[in-house]
Amino acid sequence: MENLDVMVLRTLRDWRAAGRRALLATVVRTWGSSPRPVGSIMALNELGAVSGSVSGGCIEDDLIDRHTRAYAAVGPQGADRHAHRIPSGPPVLVKYGITADEAHRFGLPCGGTLELLLEFDPDAALLEQLVGALAQGRLMQRTLRLSDGAVSLQPAQAPADLLLDGQQLVNTFGPEFRMLIIGAGPLAEYLSTMALFNGFAVTVCDPREEYRGAWSVPAARLLTGMPDDVVREFGPDARSCVVALTHDPKLDDLALLEALQSEAFYVGGIGSRRNNQARRQRLIEHFDQSEAGLARLRGPIGIYIGSKTPPEIAVSVMAEILAVKNGVRLPRDVAVGEAKDGLDLRLVGAQP
Repeated sequence: MENLDVMVLRTLRDWRAAGRRALLATVVRTWGSSPRPVGSIMALNELGAVSGSVSGGCIEDDLIDRHTRAYAAVGPQGADRHAHRIPSGPPVLVKYGITADEAHRFGLPCGGTLELLLEFDPDAALLEQLVGALAQGRLMQRTLRLSDGAVSLQPAQAPADLLLDGQQLVNTFGPEFRMLIIGAGPLAEYLSTMALFNGFAVTVCDPREEYRGAWSVPAARLLTGMPDDVVREFGPDARSCVVALTHDPKLDDLALLEALQSEAFYVGGIGSRRNNQARRQRLIEHFDQSEAGLARLRGPIGIYIGSKTPPEIAVSVMAEILAVKNGVRLPRDVAVGEAKDGLDLRLVGAQP
């Protein structure tokens, strides 16, 4: 499954290219608990089709009711094209969950409020340009002028938070997050499957024919080169993670060293505490690494859930990768001196 934002934008582009009226809703502010973060987007067309999400479903239902009910009442065949309720004109801001009754009605958490910006009939040519740039792996900034809905696009140098002021909305859209897995064993199949449905583009590298021959996840790209060469060619950036799963130092160690020289947001290797300590010692003794230079290397990888089987271990690893991606500080990242409330640091880590 592709990145959710890209999927929404591609769907919206296709609707507009086919002449369908549509709106783009963006979460621009939240107060208290909110089901979706700022920057989340969804698209809605005149027939009531939805792509993406701005809530758990109730706000989507309200938007469908407000903007497509009249069209549906006329009927899809021979319908009056003026019967739709998607308006024309500049973008508008709408709030949900301002009162306790509304929060209950729209299924928002207690005290939760969110504000949406609704943009009507986005330009199909500009959507095509944006989707094309994202497909090429480029980071793009989309600026929407609030006074008239005019849109401009330009390349972005780095990811940025959504910006809304009195004149414009600026949203940065990035290409898919990427995952490079070293090793094509059963654990890699489960992890790549989970990564795919979380919106990652997955590449798997294994020079061992006996492991590649049983590979069964066609949506993941399978490469046969030596892992360190593949890491260099892959070019990990700040939206990439590299995970070594072979248990073979000849394959994992050099690949991890290459990944540590990159901007990858996550670099980790499978193995027990003992094996990971042995790996660190090898890298220090044979490759002139320092403890500081290996600070970003994660291992044992995964959140501790008592996992033993490949699918369970994959769940723990994917959960840790998503936590790091989302900026969540995990217990294992807390220094012993910072441990509070009797936190048992012996339980930190995926595998014993």
